[in-house]
Amino acid sequence: MNREQLESKDFYYELPDEKIAKYPLENRNSSKLLTYKNGAIDTDVFSNLEAYLPEETLLVFNDTKVLAARLYFQRKTGAKIEIFCLEPFEQTVEQALTSKQECKWQCLVGNLKRFKDGEVLELAIAGTTLRASINEKRAIDVIIQFEWEGGIEFSEILNEAGEIPLPPYLNRKTELADQENYQTVYAKNEGAVAAPTAGLHFIDSQLKKIQQKGHDLAYLTLFVGAGTFRSVKSAKLVDHDMHEERIVIDKATLQQLALKQGKIICVGTTSLRSLESLYWLAVKMKHNGNANESLITQEDAYQLPADFTWKEACEFLLQLLEKSGDSKIDFHSALFIMPGYEWKAISGLITNFHQPKSTLLALVSSWIGEDWHKVYNYALNNDFRFLSYGDSSILLK
Repeated sequence: MNREQLESKDFYYELPDEKIAKYPLENRNSSKLLTYKNGAIDTDVFSNLEAYLPEETLLVFNDTKVLAARLYFQRKTGAKIEIFCLEPFEQTVEQALTSKQECKWQCLVGNLKRFKDGEVLELAIAGTTLRASINEKRAIDVIIQFEWEGGIEFSEILNEAGEIPLPPYLNRKTELADQENYQTVYAKNEGAVAAPTAGLHFIDSQLKKIQQKGHDLAYLTLFVGAGTFRSVKSAKLVDHDMHEERIVIDKATLQQLALKQGKIICVGTTSLRSLESLYWLAVKMKHNGNANESLITQEDAYQLPADFTWKEACEFLLQLLEKSGDSKIDFHSALFIMPGYEWKAISGLITNFHQPKSTLLALVSSWIGEDWHKVYNYALNNDFRFLSYGDSSILLK
């Protein structure tokens, strides 16, 4: 089917609330694992994952770390204002988090109508007073100006005062245990407002075991944004405005990727989108003759000529790094993968079960075709737990 004909209702299924996992299992890798290969579906336990990895697989992980991005202020009248920090404004994540006096963030604001222009909210925390004021109201977010004294970094303020932002579909308040449960064991680079949840199932001993079996591990960073939870509201799939996310891939990871064509399995849709975006970044740089390209749009993959192999794309980017002396590729992507997309990087996907009418379900459908119906019906009928804290699957062709 032509992607222009795809409708959001094509990716709908009935998801009863009782199928959504509100809490994780006590042991991360004791969750169920749905296995899919050549159309055959079965059930196992995640701790047996390595049994399903082809020889010499390269597993690619997203090592982003979730920010304690929800801040709660109280007006002098008593009204509570929630400020959800999405991403820095006019700064990188690293710059904003290490700021020691002020920074601006793109935010969602709860009870915004009570938060007046010119008003300064105050929150005593970490030996200082954090002040928040409205810098600009925009169509989908609000630019908030934060100021404080004391020479402490903004990351410390968030860690002291902030709350981990759980997905809205969990429909519960964040609890103390979520600070650990909603981070992968390999989380490293702060800046995400949602966890790359396919990775929540891994524990350190299993990662070591996978390596002992002859497989390799690689890490990249995609700072997951709140847009990942947005369902598709438009009737036509192509009319959905895909959110941008920042991706950082270092030279060592690029070198690993270049050597593993046909043997790459992504842990999660964020890792997958990172690699497929990386391919199109190389193509775009080559055809535009611009080594400073920094954005993949949602249309690029359907308009640019696919005239690199995966290995050639990686090697092209490595050559650019050699010339520039840079140590990493740093760019943004709004790549929207849907049925009709031509795959470049991956040979398998490890992922949880996604919301109906979501861009992530469209991605899964692009990978395994109409069999997504079989997979999801099997999961629903065999007591699999859905969404962020739910069970996992490995999808191989």
